[in-house]
Amino acid sequence: MRHRVVCALVLAIGSAATPDSFAAGTYARDPQQPIDTAYTAKIAEYTTESQFNSPLTNYLPASTSVPTPAKVLGDVSGAPNMLPYTKDIVRYFDLLAQASPRVKVLRIGKSEEGREMIAVAIADEALLAGLKDNDARLAQLADPRSIGLDDAKADALVAQSTPVYYITGTIHSPETGAPTALMELAYRLAVDDAPYIRKIRTHVITLITPVVETDGRDRMVDLYNWHRANPGKTPPPLMYWGHYVAHDNNRDAMGLTLNLSRNVLDTYLGWHAQVLHDLHESVPFLYDNTVGDGPYNAWVDPILVGEWQQLGWDNVQQLTGFGMPGVFAHGDFDTWSPGYLMFMAAMHNGISRLYETFGNSGADTLDRILDPADYARTWYRPNPPLPKVRWSQRNNNNYEQTGLLTALNYFADNDKRFLRNFYLKGKRSIEKPTAAGPAAYVLPVDDAHRDAQRQLLHILQLQHAEVSRSTGPITVQVPAAPEKDDKSDDKSNSGKTDGQGKDGKPKTVARTFAAGGFVVRMDQPYARIADALLDRQFWSPEDPQKHPYDDTAWSFGDLFGTEVVRVADNAILKAPMELLREPVRVQGGVQGSGNIYLIDNHADTALMTLRYALKDADVAVAEKPFDAASRHFGAGTWIVRKVDNATFSTKLNALGLDAYAVAAAPDVAAHRIGAPRIALMHTWLTTQTEGWWRMALDKLGVPYSYISTQTVAREDNLRGRYDVILFAPLDMSDAPGGAGISHLIVNGLPLWGNPMPWKTTAQTPNMNIDQTDDIRPGLGAAGLAHLQRFVEQGGLFLAAGNAARFAIETGLAPGVSVTPPKDLRVVGSVLKGVVADEASPVNFGYGKDIAMYSADGLSFKLSNLLTGDDGLPNAKDYKRPTGRGGPHDVDTPEGRASVEAAELPAPKPWEATPLNADQSQPNVFFPYMVIPQDQRARALVRFADEDELLISGLLSGGSALAEHAAVVDARYGKGHTLLFAINPIWRGETIGSYGLVFNAILNFDHLY
Repeated sequence: MRHRVVCALVLAIGSAATPDSFAAGTYARDPQQPIDTAYTAKIAEYTTESQFNSPLTNYLPASTSVPTPAKVLGDVSGAPNMLPYTKDIVRYFDLLAQASPRVKVLRIGKSEEGREMIAVAIADEALLAGLKDNDARLAQLADPRSIGLDDAKADALVAQSTPVYYITGTIHSPETGAPTALMELAYRLAVDDAPYIRKIRTHVITLITPVVETDGRDRMVDLYNWHRANPGKTPPPLMYWGHYVAHDNNRDAMGLTLNLSRNVLDTYLGWHAQVLHDLHESVPFLYDNTVGDGPYNAWVDPILVGEWQQLGWDNVQQLTGFGMPGVFAHGDFDTWSPGYLMFMAAMHNGISRLYETFGNSGADTLDRILDPADYARTWYRPNPPLPKVRWSQRNNNNYEQTGLLTALNYFADNDKRFLRNFYLKGKRSIEKPTAAGPAAYVLPVDDAHRDAQRQLLHILQLQHAEVSRSTGPITVQVPAAPEKDDKSDDKSNSGKTDGQGKDGKPKTVARTFAAGGFVVRMDQPYARIADALLDRQFWSPEDPQKHPYDDTAWSFGDLFGTEVVRVADNAILKAPMELLREPVRVQGGVQGSGNIYLIDNHADTALMTLRYALKDADVAVAEKPFDAASRHFGAGTWIVRKVDNATFSTKLNALGLDAYAVAAAPDVAAHRIGAPRIALMHTWLTTQTEGWWRMALDKLGVPYSYISTQTVAREDNLRGRYDVILFAPLDMSDAPGGAGISHLIVNGLPLWGNPMPWKTTAQTPNMNIDQTDDIRPGLGAAGLAHLQRFVEQGGLFLAAGNAARFAIETGLAPGVSVTPPKDLRVVGSVLKGVVADEASPVNFGYGKDIAMYSADGLSFKLSNLLTGDDGLPNAKDYKRPTGRGGPHDVDTPEGRASVEAAELPAPKPWEATPLNADQSQPNVFFPYMVIPQDQRARALVRFADEDELLISGLLSGGSALAEHAAVVDARYGKGHTLLFAINPIWRGETIGSYGLVFNAILNFDHLY
């Protein structure tokens, strides 16, 4: 039997001797359908080698009524030297829909700059006519509760239903090939009568969004047109991929801060689609990275893992069979983070897919030389890309379309299996409380951080997760808090019990949650996304994957600074509660009577909105806690006067803030705060990470000036225009050759070659956001001097991440240095911070602890000397010299009385070493090394002790980070440089640390 099977395989392999014969069966053309010979000839002309095409895409069927992409493009898809704008892409799909009853175009929303996003449905006429009925059936499969979790009913629905395969392109603007590939793919699906295409049309509804990032697409086309109009000149890079962020728009599937993310998710779920397949272009030649590498996301259904493998490896098999080199799966992409656009499907019971193909960041045909790692043969890439290749946009389009057509064909062949899996994943999500847990998450009604709680719940609702509100008290068992083991000396055990009882089960205690709290039940179809966002993550330092692709943690409850309780007790599912049908709102308003209003500060982001909405109001901030109106108010409480009562009450209600009216101002030390003038400074090196800061300010309605380092170089009176200058982290590493980030910020790019303009012109109408005649110049010596003078004259310069490094290295933060990382390893983790200075206005509204996002484990050291503390004697480093006595005795000289030495200082890691009287004296050679008392830096927030440092994610070698300074207030003249080792404003996910920045802004002239 085995011999006969082997012989059959040999015969089968032998019969598939050529790509054409391989395709002749499954992918045979309709011999009766004519070919568009002119278009087909162009395909061959623009494909640099025949091996870079397939029998599926080396021709185009002709139609007398349906326009090809050439109707709008003026040439075929993938033609050299041409990129279409978004409006032209949309125009083609509209023409296609007008000409073919198999095509339907829908507007799914607009970008931040008002450009339309579309979704194009392609299927047999009968399927499109019955979309409503088909969607009603898919909706029942998507929510198995609607059919009582009845498998027999599900099978009947599966038999009658057609799945939806959603394809998205060009979320990353420099990856330019997908729109034209998808234009031609849509034409093929609508026109081609090949049997396999007819099967796809009758078994699958193909849904296409050709351009996800419409704003950035048009800027990229501008840039390419500039390149074409200026031969021999070096073009600027694409400075603004989107309105706010660049590559990170594909990390927004959790926070849903961008229009494009919400539009795609609403479309995917609105159609009850089974697949979300995103097209990218950064790897030769086609990498199906859905299969990926470990670790896989801990919340995905194992059924999905099997689907990834089936679809991914079938793609490899099919394209390899066509003779196309460089097609592979697996690779080194870990499938851990749910932040990617495609992962919307994975977290909503669908199938996430992603291709990386080979793009040229434009439509030029180029000779490409690959890195050895790209063409090395490995177990998962036995047919690697070629080391050298002449590559065209048409080659890229061929690979994209061939991959998609084979995937659609496989999906059509297995449509019922995938539909049943879709149902099963939804059913298994609903059964999560009894199968795997937890039962629910509770967000208590008495959480003081109501603003952060509301924002977190809003995200869950945007994710289409169900949120309920309790109508009575709920008592359930919850995990017991870890107990400190005071008797333990074992540091490896972290000095804590493991939270387990003698039977090995987790210890629990009863907890009662008051009525009105929010409950996110896990017995719902989209439980996985809620569970993934609200739970914590742990990436083992011993994991075989040593290079995480992105953040290793994102625990939203911690990062939002609001309490989230994981409940495994299924009794909560029987508790009284009501499903919320409308977006969560927090009611605010005025309580009491009087014309002075007290607003407690809980680090609410809404306070920032309120201050700028009521710019003329008289607002003071209490510097100490106090009691009034039968309540206790914390330090940082606002004392508001001179506001119109009705306007004030309306605004409070809209923002969910409470104010308490009193007849007389409280007797407490306070200082007034205005509406400071803010500038957000960016470089022309990268605008990625600062975009998250711009977005935060825009969403909160906070006005600011957006300035570049070149603006600072020109403006010699910054203090006359601004009170606060923000400098967000830069999304880049140090300069080549070991030069630090400061080198790039100050010196900019080399001035060889031509100027690189980024500005709006008739030729480049979309190159906006900010403008310059030449991106190359940096801050320069003049700009640095202007910045120093700004702080010296009383301004606040707030810098985070490597921007804080810049401030340190350029002398804006005397006495502060970066802590050597040693063997520390942090990759996008959530770490615990501890308030080190409770009196600082920066910490108003915070308790003892703060959850903080750390990209790489940056921290600071403080000194009272400009030269740092290295060499200063201290108790920790002191080693007794050779002499009498044991190791803990004091040596005694012979022949004279012993004199007791002064006790050596023992500063904490976040503190500067105190100077004794001698060390405080000006040195005769370096009289300015000692920093004056009123100019010394101090830590405001520090990292927690090592055994409590990690909240979520990856941490190794934590002793190098533990207890070191995380937020530092450095004095410079009359002003302050505020340094953040963390990134407090990141991807809309760190709402809990926004308040540190906003407190600093509002209290910029009272930071003490």
